[in-house]
Amino acid sequence: MRKLMLVLTFLIPGMALAASGSVHLDKAPVDLTDKASLQRGAKIFMNYCLGCHAMQYQRYQRTFHDLGIPDELGQKYLQFTGEKVTDYITRSMPEASAATWFGAAPPDLTLVNRVRGSDWIYTYLRSFYVDESRPFGVNNAVFKDVGMPHVLQPLQGTPRMAHEEVLVDGEMKSQFVGIKTDGDGALTTEEYDQAVADLVNFLAYSGEPFRLQSESIGKWVLVFIVVLFFFVYLLKKEYWREVH
Repeated sequence: MRKLMLVLTFLIPGMALAASGSVHLDKAPVDLTDKASLQRGAKIFMNYCLGCHAMQYQRYQRTFHDLGIPDELGQKYLQFTGEKVTDYITRSMPEASAATWFGAAPPDLTLVNRVRGSDWIYTYLRSFYVDESRPFGVNNAVFKDVGMPHVLQPLQGTPRMAHEEVLVDGEMKSQFVGIKTDGDGALTTEEYDQAVADLVNFLAYSGEPFRLQSESIGKWVLVFIVVLFFFVYLLKKEYWREVH
């Protein structure tokens, strides 16, 4: 596990930045103290992502406890494969079938936030658009020729690239200005953005479950260092008093 973390930390982030190209990344509103957002994000992940993507380094029970979800409710509404509450979060799709349908097995998402970053994921999930030339009928402005379907389309609606005519060097040219939907989704644009923010928040938590605890410990360590420095300074003065 440690070797895997080192590889992800030092090698893959560069690849992630290269993949984003020149597309502007929107700021993801990540807030790990917002338990309601984390719970909504977990619900979206389990319902829309877990069929293909696993979270094999995270246990159901640990997730439920951290998010303030009783085990009984978590098992009833967030576990769909008959696994134990103490099991790791694994996908229901067989590995061989995944490779056949998608060309390669969809990646595990436990550490995806540490690899890609919250802003990348937040922008990526809001940048799908209709492209009939692609196998799943969609493409992505952040990840060109992406190999996955737009699983959140029922929520967002049918997304299409929007262009405007702008004057460039004395000529009118079509310029990409964003993604617009046909309004046929279950959510409004604002509601969909919030749903994606909740999902990204959950992925940020899964990548660093100890983050809030670590930050809290870090603050107390700094306080301890300041107090220790004060006493060390007094001790130093006591030692040097007779020298002078």
